[in-house]
Amino acid sequence: MFVDNVRIEVRGGRGGDGVTAFQRQPYEPYGPPSGGDGGTGGSVVLIADPDVATLLDYHHRPHRTADRGRHGEGDRRRGADGADVVLSVPVGTVVTTDDGTVLGDLRRHGDRVVAARGGRGGRGNAALRTSQRRSPKFHERGEPGEQRWLRLELKLVTDVALVGLPNAGKSSLIARLSAARPKIADYPFTTLTPNLGVVAGDDIDLVVADVPGLIEGASAGRGLGQEFLRHVERARVLVHVLDCASYEQRDPRDDLQTVLAELRAYDDRAGGRLRFTDRPALVVLNKVDADRETAEIVRDDLAADGWDVLETSAVTGEGVDALRWRVIEVVRASRRDDPPAVTASDAPAPVLRPIQAPRAVEVSRVPGGWRVSADNVERWVRMSDLDNAEAVRYLQDRMERAGVYRALLDAGAQPGDDVDIAGNVFTFEPPVIADEPDPAEDD
Repeated sequence: MFVDNVRIEVRGGRGGDGVTAFQRQPYEPYGPPSGGDGGTGGSVVLIADPDVATLLDYHHRPHRTADRGRHGEGDRRRGADGADVVLSVPVGTVVTTDDGTVLGDLRRHGDRVVAARGGRGGRGNAALRTSQRRSPKFHERGEPGEQRWLRLELKLVTDVALVGLPNAGKSSLIARLSAARPKIADYPFTTLTPNLGVVAGDDIDLVVADVPGLIEGASAGRGLGQEFLRHVERARVLVHVLDCASYEQRDPRDDLQTVLAELRAYDDRAGGRLRFTDRPALVVLNKVDADRETAEIVRDDLAADGWDVLETSAVTGEGVDALRWRVIEVVRASRRDDPPAVTASDAPAPVLRPIQAPRAVEVSRVPGGWRVSADNVERWVRMSDLDNAEAVRYLQDRMERAGVYRALLDAGAQPGDDVDIAGNVFTFEPPVIADEPDPAEDD
């Protein structure tokens, strides 16, 4: 089963909790704090693997979670980090969030993207000791890992794409050109999934894709075309396969215009970035053994329009060798003009991470009170032990320094109002905040 579009849920591991501990020494029952930090939670990482050809595994198991970090221990012992979960996906997989933000485009072998970051480990009381707070009796909890739903969409990375109407003989051609063995039958839509084959030349190997047949309206959802047109996006060369044995039912020249119109419509939906019409392209008049007269008529008309035309018969093998070497020649020229991406052995694969600017403190009015939104403040609340009075005082000091109380007062909050931060509701009890001096009074 070929699956090229799935939705998965990924969860980074929770960070381990810090610990509250004190050294025990002779004649000193309460020594200095010695609680260690918790370990960092594992992350969920996607990596492009050429040995993986489908997203089927994620269709059956869409929920993936990394290991949590271990808790800290006494004597300043840090907890172990959680293990990452590395998910192999096919080369050409695009990773997006539900709102359409692209996290990574894994076009090369070894490309990686961190899909869900593991949470930070909480600090033990040894790390929270300061000159004013000599003996803290609290620690931080581990931060929850990131959780999100992602869309994985496979767009095949190929050198050549065979495109055409259903039953034009594309599957038969790829079987002749390569070792691929697709299903071949004499009825339309035999090909339900893209087929890949490798064509070997003297000094070059190239990948050929046989895409399910396109019909009029494919770019708008008719037939199977819209589902698999994405696999044409990254092909260097397009080979238009026309059926010469069906001239009584339809004209191959009209078939070519139908396919070109669908490619243009699909490109328009993508904002014109695909530029199908600017790519090298060939026209193959297939099944010439069944109707050679039609091939001769059509060939001259297409050649007059500037097309590079070849004649083949996938049944007898006529013209297949000429097509193979012509395709190799065109791909070689295309690679010279636009070199392929380096492989993992040529250069270290980059780790692609989404860059997110931290949010400033934002206060919004909600039913029954107020909501404070800020990345760092929300993280502090999630990592605080709210059942520990000393930890709560420490949190209040941090929020005051971060400007949370000032932002609430400026928004109109009153003492006693409810304030929601990271799902926890607090009663607003602002400290006395000195007003800024009036510059006029200094004059």
